Amino acid sequence: MGIVHRQKIAHAQLVGGSIGYGADTLCMAMAQAVLCEKASNHGACGFCKSCQLFEARTHPDFYALEADGNQIKVDQVRQLCQRLQNTAQQGGYRVALIRQCEKLNHAAANALLKTLEEPGVNSLLILQSDTPSRLMATITSRCQRTLVATPDKKALRTWLEQQLGPCQDKLWCLPVVGGPIPLVEYCENGHYEQLLKYRNNWVNSLTTGQLQLGFTQLKDEHLVDALKVLYFVLRQQLLQPKLDNPFMRQAVVALADQVMHQVHQLNRMPNVNNLAICQRFVLEYQQVTKL
Repeated sequence: MGIVHRQKIAHAQLVGGSIGYGADTLCMAMAQAVLCEKASNHGACGFCKSCQLFEARTHPDFYALEADGNQIKVDQVRQLCQRLQNTAQQGGYRVALIRQCEKLNHAAANALLKTLEEPGVNSLLILQSDTPSRLMATITSRCQRTLVATPDKKALRTWLEQQLGPCQDKLWCLPVVGGPIPLVEYCENGHYEQLLKYRNNWVNSLTTGQLQLGFTQLKDEHLVDALKVLYFVLRQQLLQPKLDNPFMRQAVVALADQVMHQVHQLNRMPNVNNLAICQRFVLEYQQVTKL
């Protein structure tokens, strides 16, 4: 964080990499270091008033923006850019973080571009993107870029074992939760065990054609996790010998894609019949595997 300490940081930073693999951690550390009253070459001090506000998620000069459903909309960006023009309440920088900025719709991207072209004094805009290649070239060209590389399997397992102990039986969950950092969080707060139950229940449901009891009273806030596990289970089913029929395999792949599409739709359709959704996917699996 030496560039922060010497006040030579560019006004716009683009951090490429998945949130679950450390990109968000880097973005937050960068934001805290910029706002810190006593930042050093090692980053934020962690003790000043600004750091205390930041760690409590109440810092008045830090703004974070995420997608509203499947996209980041122009009104969200305009509001964020307006905040960056205001006077900093703590007398230092104003920092804005846009997560998964590849979800900017066209109007939102153009609105953001205006701020990148004419940044306010003592303002920092941090863009995090899972897929930076999807961003407009006019946006990426105005940012200082940092790539958070995905670790190889050996390094990933070593890190997870340092956090969780023996974890070979938990690695299946990485694509479900989005990376090693959320996996550690799921294990620490007890949510991993629920995901494991979902996996077992989905396997039994697809095998028998009968939706398991555990899904009949699924709460709204758990439906997305349950469907992400179903997507994983369907992809694993492709390894089964009974699915050597290419037409059957293609149908299961299409069904898995439908499941992930449903996950994305849930962000915009909060009021759905959870039981009906789960039953539909089980019935469709039975149909496509009897082709």
